[in-house]
Amino acid sequence: MSKITDWDSRIGRRLRLRDLHVFFTVVQTGSLAKAAAALRVSQPAVSQLIIDLEHVVGAKLFDRGSRGVTPTIYGRALLTRGQAAFDELRQGLQEIEFLSDPTAGEMKVGCQEAIAAILAPVIESYAQRYPGVVLDIYEEEFDRYAARLRNRTLDFVLQRLRDPIRPNDPFFDDLNVELLFNDRMVIAAGMNSRWARRRKIDLAELIDEPWILSPPDTTNYRVITEAFRSRGLAPPRIGLKTLSTHLRANLVGSGKFIAPFPNTVFTFYAERFAMKALPVALPIWPWPVAVLTLKNRTLNPVVRSFLDHLRNSFASRMRERGA
Repeated sequence: MSKITDWDSRIGRRLRLRDLHVFFTVVQTGSLAKAAAALRVSQPAVSQLIIDLEHVVGAKLFDRGSRGVTPTIYGRALLTRGQAAFDELRQGLQEIEFLSDPTAGEMKVGCQEAIAAILAPVIESYAQRYPGVVLDIYEEEFDRYAARLRNRTLDFVLQRLRDPIRPNDPFFDDLNVELLFNDRMVIAAGMNSRWARRRKIDLAELIDEPWILSPPDTTNYRVITEAFRSRGLAPPRIGLKTLSTHLRANLVGSGKFIAPFPNTVFTFYAERFAMKALPVALPIWPWPVAVLTLKNRTLNPVVRSFLDHLRNSFASRMRERGA
């Protein structure tokens, strides 16, 4: 690879945004032909543009094979930095749009269903103030959220973490983690359940009840099973395993099941589904709810205004509970 001494001239005069757009499309599709079809141009045109781009950067960007193309180490470097450059430009244009109309804009948010429940009143009050802002909510696994943050297709993630952040955890090296509050677990039953009238319940009494739990790799499952084990008891009888908070609340409200909920989620659903938190002592288990953003990324004004609203909303809620 030849060394380029005049980078400003090379980038300013010979590297075009369209070149990078085509390059990104080839990486995404893994094929020159598929990229050409997506861009509605001919394959030779795409091939020539990639050749010209390789000449501009002075390195081979793709390895060609029978199954398509894959980026080289040089291609991956250009992809990472090029995405950041495109993202900053997009954020700049969004900021200009916001300055011209501070009540409009768009943001992309990663948020689990259980978190979406406590986010609903925040969105409602924010939408009343900024009716022109569009929130695009993604519900996926946390690893996918992190990947989307890193490739800049999400603005931020609101996440209930499984455990407190450990110092020097390499997974979060490139992420800002802002703790909003620590949640706790409660066990809920329907208002017409025989347990709802009890003033004190020992955990052992609930072992044979039909429980609804999340799958074994979740905090929901771990807290409950560890609570039983710490008492020298076998895990409780599980009637249903589901990640669906809405389904869990519906069935608990019927009075035939019991289930654990994060306290903030229970508070949101309790009246709607006629549920009551049972007086059962559970071990204290730190359960942080946090906002995750990408380090060294400029957030557009709409995102910043929403995060400010989010912080203020939760702070007010915590003060009310402490009063």
